[in-house]
Amino acid sequence: MKNEMQINDDITIGPQPNEEEIGQLKLQGFRTIVNFREDGEDDQPITPSHEKDWVVAAEMEYLHLPVSMMAMSPQVVDEFRDKYQYLPKPIFAHCKSGKRAGAMVMMHLACEQGMSGEETLQQAKELGFECDKPELMEFVKSYVDSHSHVG
Repeated sequence: MKNEMQINDDITIGPQPNEEEIGQLKLQGFRTIVNFREDGEDDQPITPSHEKDWVVAAEMEYLHLPVSMMAMSPQVVDEFRDKYQYLPKPIFAHCKSGKRAGAMVMMHLACEQGMSGEETLQQAKELGFECDKPELMEFVKSYVDSHSHVG
């Protein structure tokens, strides 16, 4: 699949897979698919419920956690972080392009590692995340600064 990015051994992010790519993800060893897309977004090849059917048919776990770029909230990040620990690894997390998925994953990992918001943005840049949305960058920075266990 094009544009997928392995963050670590447990999680890879990328764009939304189609039915054939879901099968390929299973063959690559993924055990969970996390979908951050909202139902009814533009350019959505399959609905979250169809995706769930295909993921379950491929004998993987499925988590649909809709995230809006315009209304990303700390509660949604907290919910992802709470559920992350129980999901079978490795995980393939996606949205439309990978930006929301990347932001969610980076916030989780940064908080686990005790990083600052600024360090998180720097690491994301080093990994190759292209974030052209200043409001998303500001949200990531403030979330990590207020939730990270710097110690």
